[in-house]
Amino acid sequence: MTALKVGDQAPLFKLIDSDKKEVSLEDFKGKNLIVHFFPAAFTGVCTTQLCTVRDAISLYQNDTCDVVAISVDLPFTLTKFKELQNLNFHLLSDFNKEASNAYGAIYENWILGLRGVSKRAAFVIDGNGIIQYAEVLESAGDLPNFTAINETLAGLN
Repeated sequence: MTALKVGDQAPLFKLIDSDKKEVSLEDFKGKNLIVHFFPAAFTGVCTTQLCTVRDAISLYQNDTCDVVAISVDLPFTLTKFKELQNLNFHLLSDFNKEASNAYGAIYENWILGLRGVSKRAAFVIDGNGIIQYAEVLESAGDLPNFTAINETLAGLN
């Protein structure tokens, strides 16, 4: 698969969130959207990634912007993770791996022989559905570049 890059049309997705409701990319039309992919709920770096978003939510969830986080975890797992970490944004289940594949954010082989796990990644999508920032990390131990994400957002506002 060819990696998504700045200027590409963001692939559409329609996923179930931690509240068991359907959420799609089209729900955010007209707003900037930050899409975070993460490998697995309840793991150290994933918790740090999503708590970083939570702690700066006013940057990411306001009149001009919103944020979602996507993993291949079941919605039920995401519900508990969201509750325990006091996360205040949509956690979306990509259990069927469609969004992770479409965004090029999937490990064919991960740790412990696990396959088809979301890579850690971050995308900023503008209100017209165009990718303005794209980062897919090979190492699950690395965090997205929040400074670059914030700078991209500032340039869109």
